[in-house]
Amino acid sequence: MLPTAVPRFRTRRELFDAAVLRAYAPIHDRWREQLSHLDIAVDTIPRMRINTEASLIPEEITADGIVPLGRVIPAGIDQQGRPTRARIVLFRMPIEQRSSGAVERDALLRSVLTSLVATYLNLSPKDIDPHFSEDEGWT
Repeated sequence: MLPTAVPRFRTRRELFDAAVLRAYAPIHDRWREQLSHLDIAVDTIPRMRINTEASLIPEEITADGIVPLGRVIPAGIDQQGRPTRARIVLFRMPIEQRSSGAVERDALLRSVLTSLVATYLNLSPKDIDPHFSEDEGWT
């Protein structure tokens, strides 16, 4: 355990954010031009209501059952009338709760990001990552 004043100390949130960037880097490198107008964000928990029937979860949400793990938010206009960029939001707590360690968390992040980027680009997840498996336990 490192004291919080030591430069190598990192919170769970900072570790998660770094893991997201590592998982997203190969996708971004391969699809750089198509993803140039997409932002990546992390939220602690989902702040949305979805129907409890898993078959009715919108395509732009990647979920484990009825628990959202991430979502694509399309570009739009904010309340002040300014344009907003499209973004992918990953939900830290649900992803961490489904991972027993860093290796599982990183694999889940890669899968969720692959699914969401595929949705954003209107492609199959296999086009984004040829090793993508539909049998990850989430929809």
